[in-house]
Amino acid sequence: MDAIVTAGGVPQPGEPLYEYTQGISKAMLDVAGKPMIQWVLDALDEATTIDRVLIMGLPESSGLAGSKVASYLPNYEDMVDNIRHGVMDVLRINPEAQYALIVSSDIPAITGEIVDWVVNTAMQTNDDAYYNVITQEVMEKRFPESKRSYIHLKGMDICGGDMNVIATSMVTSNDEIWKKLVASRKNALKQAALLGFDTLFLLLFRLVDLDSGIARASRRLKVHGRAIVCPYAEVGMDIDKPHQLEILRADLAQSGRA
Repeated sequence: MDAIVTAGGVPQPGEPLYEYTQGISKAMLDVAGKPMIQWVLDALDEATTIDRVLIMGLPESSGLAGSKVASYLPNYEDMVDNIRHGVMDVLRINPEAQYALIVSSDIPAITGEIVDWVVNTAMQTNDDAYYNVITQEVMEKRFPESKRSYIHLKGMDICGGDMNVIATSMVTSNDEIWKKLVASRKNALKQAALLGFDTLFLLLFRLVDLDSGIARASRRLKVHGRAIVCPYAEVGMDIDKPHQLEILRADLAQSGRA
């Protein structure tokens, strides 16, 4: 499987990480001696399930190392456009590709073992999209000071992961869903309507479990989606705020991987 690493974000003045980035890409932030994205590329190099890596949002001149890096693509308007163009480039390189791994550049604690677990677990079925979630218990045991936000479901509290698998057909033969996603990207009410206000009501009052919530969302979006309860907190430990950056700087400095 090929991996698309999204690395286009540049924090703006007033945003939490701007004092650290000062106008450079968030992906290039130093974490324990290397750019944050380099940790992700190292994990993808280690993974036996990954063939090639595409980097979205950084130029080839960034000075990154990665034996599997096949191409660098520019940053597009938003995450939806980046994923679409990334998948299109995967298909340009390998027209037979059925799936792609979407990886955020801000989860530097992942390892090759974790990447392989995500890919192998997803490929046990033939769905359109696989979304990793991490329970609060798993996250707070591994990163007790992470201060993640959680979705409160019936029977569990979860946060989302930043490494997920999608079918390439989601881009090549499902224009309707992508048009809806693009149209709703800056409108909270339109985003809510995609899932259905009834589903959001059930979520609000913890009247729906994970499988039921995914089933409802899948019907609304007309895709076959599957939620995977991931045992690795590293998949959901992204760097959005200064305290999360400092947590991962310390964690990776002590890991022996630096």
